[in-house]
Amino acid sequence: MKFVPAGVVPFVALLLLQRRPVAGRALLMTGSGCPGHGLCRSNVQEQTRKQVALLNATAQDLFSLYLKCQGEPFSSETDKLCNPSGVFFPAFRVNRTSERKEVMVAMYKLFAFLNASLGNITRDQEELNPTAKELLDRLHNTTKTTRGLISNLTCLLCKNYNIFQVDVSYGESSKGKSAFKKKQQGCQVLRKYVQVIAQAARVLLPHLSPS
Repeated sequence: MKFVPAGVVPFVALLLLQRRPVAGRALLMTGSGCPGHGLCRSNVQEQTRKQVALLNATAQDLFSLYLKCQGEPFSSETDKLCNPSGVFFPAFRVNRTSERKEVMVAMYKLFAFLNASLGNITRDQEELNPTAKELLDRLHNTTKTTRGLISNLTCLLCKNYNIFQVDVSYGESSKGKSAFKKKQQGCQVLRKYVQVIAQAARVLLPHLSPS
């Protein structure tokens, strides 16, 4: 099954749909053809820093609200049902001492994956919990922030490193699964998101701090 990502802001020839998770690699392109180079705002670095901080600050609340809206047994068996160990997430092997370019590429892969996953979860919740307005609003707002972050990372990669093509990976689609499995997959992904975004913020924010 193909997972159609919702609203991913791509590079040229980027974000091809995947049938299953695959390893990604950044392709360094040279020359003057980097798209979007002139579209970067003057405050793009500060805006990127604020977007990462916002996602990190709101991740746990989003996960908690998601759990509440799924009802039982998710509220009482969270550790068992929402264990993210079997959920695919892009490898995130950078740290605060990694080169800035390496960090930016890893961040792009992470947030492109996350954006697609949020689209999947939002679609399922619109079907399963159409009256859960607060949850749906939180999902839409998180997706909006993630889209903006992807756009800013695109600008920074193009402007600073002339990178305009990155292979990214996507997780498994929930289409065709039972309501329970859809809820569980969303629960697992969001719990993993809480863990990964905290790590991402610790790694990325020092690279974006004003000199």
